Amino acid sequence: MKSFCFANEKIIASDQATLHPMDIGLIRGYGIFDFFRTAHYVPMFLNDYLDRFISSAEKTHLSLHLSKEQLAQIIKELIEKNNLEFGGIRMVLTGGVSENHFSPVDGSLFIFCEDLDFPSPSKYEKGIKLLSVEHIRAIADIKTTNYAFPVWHSATWKREGADDVLYHLNGQISESSRSNIFVIKDGNIATPDQHILHGITRKRVLELVQQTSIRPISLKEVLDADEVFITSTTKKILPVTQIDNYKIGTGLPGDLTKKLIENFSEIEKKQYQAV
Repeated sequence: MKSFCFANEKIIASDQATLHPMDIGLIRGYGIFDFFRTAHYVPMFLNDYLDRFISSAEKTHLSLHLSKEQLAQIIKELIEKNNLEFGGIRMVLTGGVSENHFSPVDGSLFIFCEDLDFPSPSKYEKGIKLLSVEHIRAIADIKTTNYAFPVWHSATWKREGADDVLYHLNGQISESSRSNIFVIKDGNIATPDQHILHGITRKRVLELVQQTSIRPISLKEVLDADEVFITSTTKKILPVTQIDNYKIGTGLPGDLTKKLIENFSEIEKKQYQAV
């Protein structure tokens, strides 16, 4: 964590930030967050992330007393004070200290800066392995702080030599624990439409490939795909070349995936060069 954060309704030293131990964000796991990156001191796709954070607060009945413009100004100040040329910014809004220790009330807003490491270059060159697991994330369209299942299950997928999981239920896939997923077959790109978080990187890919089919996708269809990739803030576009013991396509990142990685890089450049 960097030296300065927003907590207690002001910018303070990060080591002075506190949370009441009875906050339902802690004792019930009830809260929301969002996370985005900076590049050359520019918060990437900030409007999209702030819109999603504000929407998550509304959907979870959490009070957010700052406007979008005020949040953006705080973030700008934190980037400057932390000299955050390249890094991550995390926003967290807790459920608050409730009389019945259950119902959400006015919570605490935290915004803090982090160092950020991307997957190693070899994972973009060779692709990664996912481990399929039967699960659907609760209220998946909201970016809640409840990651208990994947955190608990991560020991299993690491033991199996996987980098993450692929959620599926009743034969239909949804997403990875922290990423959206896309499949490519015969040059056609598709991505699931249900039980997913509407990721910001996913949104960029849909802009790049406007003919993407957004629909239910079976696990069998994924295993039979020519190419598979996942998208997220911290992974950008990352090829998947194995699911369980099944090789995807040739077992190496495909040409369309590699082209999308290049195109996404160009979108990012336009973001920070425009400032």
